[in-house]
Amino acid sequence: MPLETVLDGLAFPECPRWRDESLYFSDMHDGKVWRLSPSGEATKLFDIPSYPAGLGWLPDGTLQIVSMRDRRVLRASSNGLATIADLSRLAPGNINDMVIDREGRAYIGNFGFDLNAGAEPCATVLIAVEPNGRPLVVAEDMWFPNGMVITDDGKTLIVAETFAGRLTAFDIHAGGALTNRRVFAALEGIFSDGICLDAEGAVWVSCAEGYKTIRVAEGGMIVQEIPHEGRHSFACMLGGADRRDLYICTAEHHLPDRTVPLRSGKIERIRVDVPGAGRP
Repeated sequence: MPLETVLDGLAFPECPRWRDESLYFSDMHDGKVWRLSPSGEATKLFDIPSYPAGLGWLPDGTLQIVSMRDRRVLRASSNGLATIADLSRLAPGNINDMVIDREGRAYIGNFGFDLNAGAEPCATVLIAVEPNGRPLVVAEDMWFPNGMVITDDGKTLIVAETFAGRLTAFDIHAGGALTNRRVFAALEGIFSDGICLDAEGAVWVSCAEGYKTIRVAEGGMIVQEIPHEGRHSFACMLGGADRRDLYICTAEHHLPDRTVPLRSGKIERIRVDVPGAGRP
């Protein structure tokens, strides 16, 4: 079955989430958050001038949005957006993807270096933000912590370390502490970006280089591959009524000076055999 284009003409779509029978996503380099219906009708929700990234919902249904370049976490209300956490003292680079656990605790990654300026990669930290807005470092020596998922039982966090060529897993304990760090899947030569989990415990991995999206089993075996001719894959999400529609965010480039004038970004979709699971 070929990929279907649901929406195109975007700058750089990222961080898709399935909720309320719709796909939510950030058009990062265009500074907008969107809701997309399965039929392809797009509704703009917010303008985020400092680039929106990770999206997630608190247990009461309140939307939180990562604002990348000013390193803030925003919370939506009927009055608009308010800052609930400033991570600039903890995150040395732009903050990016986010997953929120069942208690409302957000885990948030960051670049650790100036990617867009061509700086050398370096290790950074993984940050948790409590529902009251208190931030704390929960893991160190992370190499560009990016896409994240939490398993259905709430006990395991899986993080894509883009510049380490691996997916890393942690046990989640009461209070959000992370222990038992281990390699979920070694992916040498693959720049893993956004990820999502399925009901068999495999992870769909967007490849920021390589023109493909892959499905990876624990241990690192690649069990399925979806090619994208001429376009890289930057994030993915399982959605639809049965959670078997794999939505993929693709674009030809990742640097803002190319993505904004080119507007090659697309939301694409393909049916898969195993439904989605976990959070987000």
